[in-house]
Amino acid sequence: MHGATETYRETSRRPSTRETIIIQQVAEGRKNREIANALGTTEHVIKNDLRMIYDKLGFWNRVELALWYEARRHEALPA
Repeated sequence: MHGATETYRETSRRPSTRETIIIQQVAEGRKNREIANALGTTEHVIKNDLRMIYDKLGFWNRVELALWYEARRHEALPA
């Protein structure tokens, strides 16, 4: 049972496809309104999405989120 719990925790902390798109756009320096326009939604929805992303990943703000994204992106690039 312990293994199943660990798998759930790891999966639940992984950003969804939509969250990844939002994270990428934050890392590119886009404002909430720009992200909302690109995704065809409202700025309010993006703010809520970001709060959920911060909670899921344990961050306080978009700077921490962008730095985390950039670090992970560079780790994924081939040497």
